[in-house]
Amino acid sequence: MKLFCVGCGPGDPELLTIRALNLIKEADVIFVPTSKSDKPSIALSIVAKYINKTTKIIHLVFPMVKDKNSLKEYWEKNTAEISRMVKTGKKTLYLTVGDPSLYSTWIYIHRELKKNYKDIEIEIIPGITSIFAFAAESKISLVEGNEHLSIVPACYDLNKVKNTVKASDTIVFLKDGRYFDNVIEMLSDTGFSEESQIAIAQDVSTNENILEIKHLKDLKGKKQPTQKYFSIMVVKRNDR
Repeated sequence: MKLFCVGCGPGDPELLTIRALNLIKEADVIFVPTSKSDKPSIALSIVAKYINKTTKIIHLVFPMVKDKNSLKEYWEKNTAEISRMVKTGKKTLYLTVGDPSLYSTWIYIHRELKKNYKDIEIEIIPGITSIFAFAAESKISLVEGNEHLSIVPACYDLNKVKNTVKASDTIVFLKDGRYFDNVIEMLSDTGFSEESQIAIAQDVSTNENILEIKHLKDLKGKKQPTQKYFSIMVVKRNDR
């Protein structure tokens, strides 16, 4: 009657915690999220080489739509399926990319479990986020001293983003690199200088990683290389 939610880190199979690795090797059943039924699970691809051949893999679809009523149906259905398996007594895991507490599908599953399946015990295993993997790869400090850091999902309301940007020294824009061009054009209007440092990456910590570190003046009016959903951009007001 226990479910383990395991953060799989940013993409490199070696960036797993020892606790996560041991649980993956011991699991009887592993649930993995995907955006479409015919689309591979990124979380599964990260840990595939560690999974026992006898472990049962179950894919759960979480469509990438913004209609909350539609999404709620999937949250309820997927949570019910997880709970049925947990109640069989099998060692059951749910995998998520990065960390379970940061923009993760797990958040909605956890909410349903707490509300409707209170008899199931939950253990959450944290994972390395793309933010810190990216900072390590690019060798930049995110903040120092009394600087303020903000984390923003770049694919949402840019007017709301402007208020956040004005009050921050470093901003991490997560998700959907297709929106980064709009964000870059906005930065000059919110007090960032032409020399402000901007680092952009796609597929952090994987073999397909794209990483660029430039100044705002070098990126304005140009098409950015990040066109995938799993992208990240870090903007620093002070170039130290």
